[in-house]
Amino acid sequence: MSYVTPKKSLGQHFLKDQNIARKIVASLQAHGIEHVLEVGPGMGVLTKILIEQTSYVTYAIEIDKESITYLESNLPTMAGRIIYGDFLKMPFTGVFETPFAVIGNFPYNISSQIFFRVLENRNLILEVVGMIQKQVAERIAAPPGSKTYGILSVLLQAFYKIEYLFTVHEHVFAPPPKVKSAVIRFTRNQTLALDCDERLFVNVVKNGFNQRRKTLHNSLKGLTNGTITDPLFQKRPEQLSVAEFVRLTNLISENRVQEG
Repeated sequence: MSYVTPKKSLGQHFLKDQNIARKIVASLQAHGIEHVLEVGPGMGVLTKILIEQTSYVTYAIEIDKESITYLESNLPTMAGRIIYGDFLKMPFTGVFETPFAVIGNFPYNISSQIFFRVLENRNLILEVVGMIQKQVAERIAAPPGSKTYGILSVLLQAFYKIEYLFTVHEHVFAPPPKVKSAVIRFTRNQTLALDCDERLFVNVVKNGFNQRRKTLHNSLKGLTNGTITDPLFQKRPEQLSVAEFVRLTNLISENRVQEG
């Protein structure tokens, strides 16, 4: 097989620029990491460069059988390290016994789901380098106070250092997407656990941003009895840092305890 047909249903846009591919792989720091998992290798443009690296062993997970056939035929050194499966459902602990890194030209239609999956496995996934839609990358990397700062920004920044690395133009893909792309890097920070009820934290963040034009006093009414007078509740969600969301979560939690 000499070519893989890009499938719209899988959000496939194959990177064809070798310089960009090398730049993406070079962005992976992989400090002390033995294994790297590539998500959606497609025709192996990144994979070919990844397997040249000697400091880690590359694995790939692919849901497209045509791509797997192509990779097995064209990259025989990857034998036994190409996983047929869905990254969103893969049981990582059965594959990697030590923390690992994730890299890929991520399908834009599931990039947010990929990042929620990363969050669920944050103590296993120490680094992520991914190409995603430029607007999504800007949103994730946005600081508090920015109009694009949102749910994913807060949840990911709680556990990872986020870096917007560089922009990638449409013409380096086949077929070209209708939007610009960007490469982003997450590096696991020192926060093992948040100093609050993490389930409630996620609810507070999601509820706050689901009504982002309202003050938190109004958007979080379903989580409180409306009697908390802390100044944080007079702000809008995009004004709060991760630490302030933690404090807000604790205020709500304490208020609930007192009610009980």
